Amino acid sequence: MRLHRNLTFAVIDSIRDIFNEGVYADKAVEKALKRDKRWGARDRKFVAETIYDIVRWNRLYAEIAEVKLPYDRDNIWRLFSVWCVLRGIALPDWNQIGEHVPERRIKGRFAELSKTRKFRESIPDWMDEICLAELGEEVWTKEIAALNEQAKVILRTNTLNISREILQKKLHAENVVTEFVPNHPDALVLPERANVFKTEAFHNGFFEVQDASSQLVAAYLDVKPGMKVVDTCAGAGGKTLHLSALMENKGQIIAMDIYESKLRKLKVRAKRNKAHNIDMRVIDSTKPIKKLHGKADRVLIDAPCSGLGVIRRNPDSKWKLQPEFIDNIKKVQQDVLQQYSKMVKPGGKMVYATCSILPSENQDQVNKFLTSESGKDFTFVSDKKVLAHISGFDGFYMALLERK
Repeated sequence: MRLHRNLTFAVIDSIRDIFNEGVYADKAVEKALKRDKRWGARDRKFVAETIYDIVRWNRLYAEIAEVKLPYDRDNIWRLFSVWCVLRGIALPDWNQIGEHVPERRIKGRFAELSKTRKFRESIPDWMDEICLAELGEEVWTKEIAALNEQAKVILRTNTLNISREILQKKLHAENVVTEFVPNHPDALVLPERANVFKTEAFHNGFFEVQDASSQLVAAYLDVKPGMKVVDTCAGAGGKTLHLSALMENKGQIIAMDIYESKLRKLKVRAKRNKAHNIDMRVIDSTKPIKKLHGKADRVLIDAPCSGLGVIRRNPDSKWKLQPEFIDNIKKVQQDVLQQYSKMVKPGGKMVYATCSILPSENQDQVNKFLTSESGKDFTFVSDKKVLAHISGFDGFYMALLERK
């Protein structure tokens, strides 16, 4: 493989932005891919995947390259040199490469460091300790290895507009090959990555990009057409749109979030999806919640969480996440459960979900709620724990509760 300067420089600049300027990796990649409109699919793939690779394996590469944050430009070139050697790519004779770690030493250090999980899987000490304590040695070792794999591109068919079988044919006509996903009735997976957002099928509202595990959540809520459903932490609305499809555009979905900007994105997506039964409400005080006390047939609480189940999609979260955040988010999760559960009417159901793999954010929170004053009116129906090393998809948790 021959390296090209303009592509490599885009990678170097993006790594600087991510680690020194706090830019999120997906935004850095998005910016990098706009640098040159002449780049083809192979060029764009190199830039995106190399950025994510260096971010994903940052601790391991930094140990081998003997560099520490904040990275100066020479440090980043050393990281890039390590990436090249470990992938068998010859280092070019460029001034920027400068003095790099000898190839023999890189391979030797890689072999040595790979014996220790926190280096092999490139994770902070605190993350290794917390997950080891909660999941155990065997499960955590398998899970973090799976979470370090590149995420698959999964589509969710918008059944308001099309069937999965016809969508597959339409995408094939646009040179996008897909396969069915067992036990996920609306899902299609791409064996080879492609820019699906440029397809006519996307612009016609025939699908959304949504991980297979995430697609389980809306279905778990057991919605029916004509119901009054509240999505309390709707965000940009991936699960809201799925609920609309499951309800066949009948009934009412109230999509709520504390961020109005996210709901504006949902409005755009809903229009493209032709989802007409969604109302949006900003949670700017306790009033929007109180007005719905005891009125909802179904309530979805897709709670804020550590996001440890979706590291493969957000590898930079390994470095941006801090242990204090997890402590604080657990308090938020319990408060959300206590407050939002009041919207469920007698005989109604509620799902508490996270994209975390930690029991302390999942079943422990549900158990704590059920033993509280607010939770005494609810009964536990069932829960589902999805681990990446078993499912092949993101890590998720969902619990179904019913109000007496």
